[in-house]
Amino acid sequence: MRISQEIHSYFFIFVSVFFNRIRHGDCGAVSLTEQNFESVIANNELILINFYADWCRFSNMLAPIFDEAADKVAAEFPEPGRVVLAKVDCDKETSIGTRFHISKYPTLKAVRNGQTFKKEYRGQRSPEAFATFVREQLVDPIKEFKSLSEISVMDDKKRHIIGYFENNEGAEYGNFRKVASGLKDDCIFHVGFGDASRQMHPPGFSIVAFRPPKARSSETDESFTGDMKNYDELNAWTTGKCVPLVREITFENAEELTEEGLPFLILFYQSDDDSSIKQFSDVISRELLDEKQSVNFLIADGATFAHPLQHLGKSKADLPLIAIDSFRHMYLFSKFEDIQIPGKLKQFLKDLHSGKLHREFHYGPDPVTEALQQIDHVPSHDHGNAVRSQEGSGDRKPTQPPESTFKKLAPSKNRYTLLDKDEL
Repeated sequence: MRISQEIHSYFFIFVSVFFNRIRHGDCGAVSLTEQNFESVIANNELILINFYADWCRFSNMLAPIFDEAADKVAAEFPEPGRVVLAKVDCDKETSIGTRFHISKYPTLKAVRNGQTFKKEYRGQRSPEAFATFVREQLVDPIKEFKSLSEISVMDDKKRHIIGYFENNEGAEYGNFRKVASGLKDDCIFHVGFGDASRQMHPPGFSIVAFRPPKARSSETDESFTGDMKNYDELNAWTTGKCVPLVREITFENAEELTEEGLPFLILFYQSDDDSSIKQFSDVISRELLDEKQSVNFLIADGATFAHPLQHLGKSKADLPLIAIDSFRHMYLFSKFEDIQIPGKLKQFLKDLHSGKLHREFHYGPDPVTEALQQIDHVPSHDHGNAVRSQEGSGDRKPTQPPESTFKKLAPSKNRYTLLDKDEL
């Protein structure tokens, strides 16, 4: 009886989507409206949604490409309930656009098992790229181990979540899978069943544990102590472990990070220098937790981001070094070793917020700072090539500090129609 009901349910969804597409004249992507939105979301494993506006030229450029991708994906995954490429006309379906916090057109977001991905799609806009994204998302997000020896040695630069379950049935494992599907880009998820994990958990009790990137962090192993049958509780805990305070910036996530609108406090490091990353992360965790709402703490491979270093008058040989990018200018921290001086890095950040860094870059050290330098015989800030000797505060002339390079990685006006806040 249950199987018959499920078949009837899938048939109903298939017919509803089919006739909806005919009614709207769609050749590819399914049009989502207030009437069918909840049913499509609830009855499909994966939905990739194109939020658009008819008056947006970039939306019009993407429309035929996205429709072609929808047809391609439908042919590759024809079974009902697996995957749908859909679109939302935000001028007509304003409540849906508001629900997903759309601030630019076209925006591409994915929903899996009813949960919105925290990261939007920002990759290449071609039929094959969309199909590749779908394939990747449908791969099992969890690696199963058959013995504990398989997880005894892990990549100590990555974050790992390990589940020890008696079997793959029940609400607890179901929630574990849902969490893994949403965070698989941030953590590596592992699971063991039965004999493979029995010695790691009491009879009748499942365990979910976090293993930190010990080469780059002083975090310790930790187990989830809440209710695994409560998805929100498990997801909140896992998100806190998988999304670190100090994140790595890459060309793949740079647009997302710049769109958050917070200045970057960045450690540029040599690719094999885990020690500096660990020191930087420890200082951030110890002294700057209260600043996490006002700045993004990041690390960047100096070889990958050589261009910002050149703007600072630095090269790979000068690493490690720390800088702030305010999206207007870049400011260089004195010396990496100075992060061990209590309060030094925090003061550097305060000087950004107060405008002191910008002021001193333009006009040289403030008179008070100059007096302190003469007493201590050490500079309070190293401004790279922008540092100038001054004969007196009255002789200070404005100069031009290095411009931000990361702002160029923000959402491009040649790819999106960016909405003003007043338009939202």
